[in-house]
Amino acid sequence: MDARERLIVGLDVPTIGEAERLVSALGDDILFYKIGYQLVFAGGLEFARDLAASGKKIFLDMKLLDIDNTVASGVENIAKMGMSMLTLHAYPKAMQAAVEAAKGSGLCLLGVTVLTSMDAEDLVEAGYQYDPKTLVARRAEQARAAGMGGVVCSAEESASVREIIGPDMAIVTPGIRPTGSEKGDQKRVMTPSDALKAGSTHLVVARPIVKAPEPQEAARAILNEMVAALWPANR
Repeated sequence: MDARERLIVGLDVPTIGEAERLVSALGDDILFYKIGYQLVFAGGLEFARDLAASGKKIFLDMKLLDIDNTVASGVENIAKMGMSMLTLHAYPKAMQAAVEAAKGSGLCLLGVTVLTSMDAEDLVEAGYQYDPKTLVARRAEQARAAGMGGVVCSAEESASVREIIGPDMAIVTPGIRPTGSEKGDQKRVMTPSDALKAGSTHLVVARPIVKAPEPQEAARAILNEMVAALWPANR
């Protein structure tokens, strides 16, 4: 994969019009887009289909979690939409149902381990007995056992997760912040270069590109940083 296949721009905007303008501004520099709740509930599913039909790759960030049959039914329909990646919370039964439903489709299923907006205190408040590192490791093991295509985790955990899941599964990392940028509501963040060196295969970047005065310039700067990290001998 080249850097364009590894950088996923999060279309975290409130309207389809804004998403269309951003995609147009980024042009051919960006191949991969993430569409989550905000845009989905503004007509984003049809927009996702249209982007996929135009040749873009789509990461549908739905973080599914429900009873087995409901998860399976949802995954079956999402697989027909031409999506490239889909998230669900890394609960064993949900993952097993999703993997069975996605067989033969080419849809890469990603297990969300621990949200990058959560730290140890947040997990305690939510009723978990594990710290983030321990819970991420446990869910990575369960994702591998279920036959998932990859996991979503903080870049802080990428190296340890890679040891657990082996060389073939994807590690998709949100909470990516170029040097000098604001953390926002993220608590476990890392730069693009460090995330790739730690073992992440795909980086999700939203605000540093979406909110930039010149989104294309911001995206190109991140891509250049990724290229330098992936192939330093070529720089």
